[in-house]
Amino acid sequence: MTKALQAAASAKVLLDTGDADGACNRAYYAIFDAARAALRASGHDVGKTHKGVLNAFSDRLVKNGPLPKEMGRLLKHAETFRYVADYEGDNVELSDAREMVEQAETFVAAMQAEFIARR
Repeated sequence: MTKALQAAASAKVLLDTGDADGACNRAYYAIFDAARAALRASGHDVGKTHKGVLNAFSDRLVKNGPLPKEMGRLLKHAETFRYVADYEGDNVELSDAREMVEQAETFVAAMQAEFIARR
């Protein structure tokens, strides 16, 4: 979870400097790392790839609970924006990056409350 918190903080800094692509990248990693931490904290295998983590998160924590489907959608949404920010020729709009950073903060806080704070 430490990596997730650091990535979320970095996303805010990048957003504040107007780096929408960088902010989306770090927001995705905040969400991704929080998802990994949630899987570990709940005793599930984390997987070795991004796709493996996304699938495990969906299969083990969202489909049959305890998390709402919205958390799974946030993770997939973040992956889409990170792909655009990192690999597409187009830049992410600053308003979209702002939304991603806010969603990352929401996701990280939810994973902390659900899995980490209870330990």
